[in-house]
Amino acid sequence: MRTVLLASLRIHVRRYVAAGIAVIASVAFVVVIGVLTAGAKSGLVDGTGSPFRNADHVVSPAVWPGSQMDRDEVIAFTERHGENAAAIGRGRPPAHVDGRPLSRILVAPIASSPEMRWQQLVTGRFPATEGEAVLHNWFAQAEKIAIGDRIRIGEGSGATDVEVVGVVESPAAGAMASAYVTWPQLLRWRDYPLHLGSVAVRGDIRGPLPEGAKVQSPEEFATEREAEMHDAVDTWSLMPLLFAAIAVVVSVLVIANTFSILFAQRVRDFALLRCVGATRRQVLGSVRREAAAVGVLASLTGVLVGVGLGYGLIALINALVPTARSGVVNTRSPVMSAIAPELTAFWPWLLGGFAVGLLVTLLASWLPTRRVVRVSPLAALRVGGSTDAALDARTATGRTRLALAGLGLVAGPVLLGTAMAQDNTVLMLAGGAAVAAGVLLVGPMLVPRLIRIAGAPLGPAGRLATANAVRNPHRTAATTASLLVCVTLTTAVLTGSATMRAASDAERGVEHPIDAALTSSGTPLGADLLDQVRRTPGVEQAIPVDGAVARMSGLDDPIPLLTAPDAAQVARDGGAFAHVEPGEIRIDPHALTADPGSDPIDIGAGDEVTVRIGDREARLRVVVGVRSTHELHEASGWGPAGVVAPDTLARLTDSPQPHAIWVRVTSGTDALQLVGALDELAGTVGAEVDDQLQARAAEDRTLGNLTLSVLGLLGISVAIAVIGIANTLGLSVLERAREHAMLRALGLTRTQLRLMLAAEAMLLSVAATGLGTVIGIGFGWVGYETFVERALNEVPLQVPWLQLGVVVLLAALAGLLAGVLPARRAARVTPAAGLSLD
Repeated sequence: MRTVLLASLRIHVRRYVAAGIAVIASVAFVVVIGVLTAGAKSGLVDGTGSPFRNADHVVSPAVWPGSQMDRDEVIAFTERHGENAAAIGRGRPPAHVDGRPLSRILVAPIASSPEMRWQQLVTGRFPATEGEAVLHNWFAQAEKIAIGDRIRIGEGSGATDVEVVGVVESPAAGAMASAYVTWPQLLRWRDYPLHLGSVAVRGDIRGPLPEGAKVQSPEEFATEREAEMHDAVDTWSLMPLLFAAIAVVVSVLVIANTFSILFAQRVRDFALLRCVGATRRQVLGSVRREAAAVGVLASLTGVLVGVGLGYGLIALINALVPTARSGVVNTRSPVMSAIAPELTAFWPWLLGGFAVGLLVTLLASWLPTRRVVRVSPLAALRVGGSTDAALDARTATGRTRLALAGLGLVAGPVLLGTAMAQDNTVLMLAGGAAVAAGVLLVGPMLVPRLIRIAGAPLGPAGRLATANAVRNPHRTAATTASLLVCVTLTTAVLTGSATMRAASDAERGVEHPIDAALTSSGTPLGADLLDQVRRTPGVEQAIPVDGAVARMSGLDDPIPLLTAPDAAQVARDGGAFAHVEPGEIRIDPHALTADPGSDPIDIGAGDEVTVRIGDREARLRVVVGVRSTHELHEASGWGPAGVVAPDTLARLTDSPQPHAIWVRVTSGTDALQLVGALDELAGTVGAEVDDQLQARAAEDRTLGNLTLSVLGLLGISVAIAVIGIANTLGLSVLERAREHAMLRALGLTRTQLRLMLAAEAMLLSVAATGLGTVIGIGFGWVGYETFVERALNEVPLQVPWLQLGVVVLLAALAGLLAGVLPARRAARVTPAAGLSLD
C-alpha cells in the first residue's frame, strides 16, 4: 500500500492541490486570528494602557472604580523606585500666561526615564529639568502658546515659571493632561488638587505597596479598564476563542466538502483496489495517510502564509486608519513575539494553527472515506455511480438529520429567548450554535430551493446553471455552508457594531451633549460672529443661546445664565439637558470653580443657590448635568454657564441677549483644526471655547480598533469560503468533463459554457449570502436584546442596510470570481477530448 500511497499522491496531485489550498487557507486564518488579536490587544495597550507600554508591572487601586490609593503613599512608593517608576495622574494648580489665567489646566508628570515616556513628541523636546514643560497640542493651540513661551504655575511662594520646550500628543484619554512636567517639579505643587491613580514600574517591586493597591501586568490592567468600560465583558479574551471556533467550523466545512468531492471522483479507483485484493481497512489507511501528508505540508505552508498575511493586514490597518493603533508599532507587544525570541506569547497560535490544520484535515477526510469504501466494488465500477444522495426522510440517515435539524431549530430559539430574558451570554451562544446547526443540517433541502428561486430569472444559461447547482443537494449545501456561516457572522457583527456605536454615541451624548461652545461672561455675542461660526468648515449647525450675566452664590466670578429652547438642533442628547423646570438651574460643577486652581465648586444636586441679575434675584434648586468615569472629571461641553427655563430667565431680566453659541460638528471633521478656527473667532470678542471633540476622538479609538479587527477576521473567513466554492466548482469541472463536452457537441459555445459555470458559482454565493444576511440580522437583534438594551434602553437596534447591501454585492462578485478559473479550464477542453475522458 506504500506504493499505492506514493502513486496516488503523484497522480492526483492536481486534485490534492485543491484540498491543500483549503487547508492552507484554514490554517492561515487561525494564525491571522492570533496576529490580529495580539495586534489589537497591543493596540489597546498603546491606547488605554499606553502609559504602561514599557513597564513590567502596574500598581493601581485594588477595587476600580470605587477606591483610590493614598496620595502620599503613592509618592513614597514612586520615590523609592526612582527612574524605574512613573506615577500616572493629574493635578489642578492655577496657571497664568502673560497675566491671562489658564482655566481648568491639568498638569501631569512625565517619566524620568525616556523608555517609560508614553507621550508622543510632536515638536520640540521633552523637559530635562525643573522649570521646563511640554504641552498637549490641543491645549497649546487653543491657548495660543508656542515653544519658548513661559507659563506661571501656582500662586504665592509656590509659583514657578516654566518654559514650554515641546508639544506632545497623548494617546491615553484617561491620563491626558494639558501640560507635562518633571516628577520633582510636580511635587512642588502637591498642595493643590493632585490625583495619582496608578504607577508604572519597570523591573522588580521593592518594598510594600500603597494600602489598597494591587499589581497587574500592563496587558491585564488595560484589559480590565476596557472591560469595565464595556459592561465588564472582556472582549479581548473572548474574541480569540470565538474566532478560533469559527475557523475550525469553516475549515471543517470547506475541507470536508473538498475531500468528499475528491474521493467521490476516485470511487472507481478504490473499487479496483478492492477487486485486486486490498481490504477495506487497507484502503482506508492508505487514503488517510494521503490526507495526513496533505495536512502536514499544507499546515506548514498555512502557518507561513498566516504570519505574513497577519502582519500585512496590521500594516494596512495602521496605514489606512492610524487611530486604530494596532500593535506592529510596539516592539514590546505580544504581536511581535513571532520574530522576537524573548517574547513567546504568539507561538501558541502558530502551534495551534498547525495542529488545527492537521486535525481538521484528518477529521474532514474521515467521513468521506468511510462513505466511499462502504460502496461495493461492483456498484462503484458502474459508470455514473455516485456516493451522494439527497436528503431523504425515508432513510434512517435522512430521518436522523431531520430530527437533529428540528431539534436545533426548536431548541435554538428557546435558548435565545431565554438568553434575552435573562441577559445570559452562555445561553445566547448555545442558542446561536443550535440554530446554526439546524440550518446546516436542513441545508440539503433548503439551499437548493433558494438557488431555484435565485436562478429563475436568468434565462437558458441560468436554468442550466441552476440544474447543475442543485443536482447534488448534499454537495450544494456543503459548498454554501462555509459562506453561509461567514456572512451570518459578518451581518451580525456589522449590526452589532452599528448598534454599539449608536449606544456609545447616545451615552456620550448624555455626558457631553454639546460638541463645542463659545461662551461670553462679558459682552453679548453678535450676529456677525454667529455667521462666521456657521461658515467655519466642519460646523454642521450653530445656534445662538440667549441669556444674561449673573452672580451665583458660591462663585466669585459672574457666569452667563442661559436658556435654550432650541437646543435640540445641536445637542447630542436631543436637547434633554437644556429642558429645565422653572425654579431650577442646571450646572456642570466641573466647568465651574470658586477661584482658579481650586477644586470644582462644592455644589451638588438638590442644593439651593441664589442667582442675581441686576437688582433681581431668585432662589433656584441645582440640577447637576454631568456623568463621567474619569478620576478627574471633565466638563460636559456647554462651558462655565448655568442653564435655566425661559420663565426663570424672564423673571430675572427683561432683555436677554446671546451670550453663547453652541456648535454641532460634522462627522469626520478635523477636530484640532476646527477648534483652532473657533478659538480664533472667540478671541476677537473675548469669549471662551469649550469642546469635547478630543475626548470623543480618543474614545472612538477602542471601538474602531475592535470593529476593524473583527471585520478583518471575518473578511479572511469569507475568503476561505470563496476558496471553498472555487475548489468545489473546480473539482466538479473535472468530474463533469464528459458532460461539458456533450453540451459543447450539442452546440453550447465556450462563452456560454463559461457563463453557465460563472452563474452556478454566483447562485451558490447569492443563496448563501441571502440566507446568512437574514439569520445574521436575527443574531444581531438577539445580541442587542442581550447586551445593549439592558444598559441603554433608549438605543434602538441599528441595521446598517447600506453596509449589508455591500456585503451581498461583494459576496456575489466573489462567487463570480470563484468561477472564473474553473470556467476557463472547462472551456479550453475540446468536445472530442472531453468525450474521450473516463
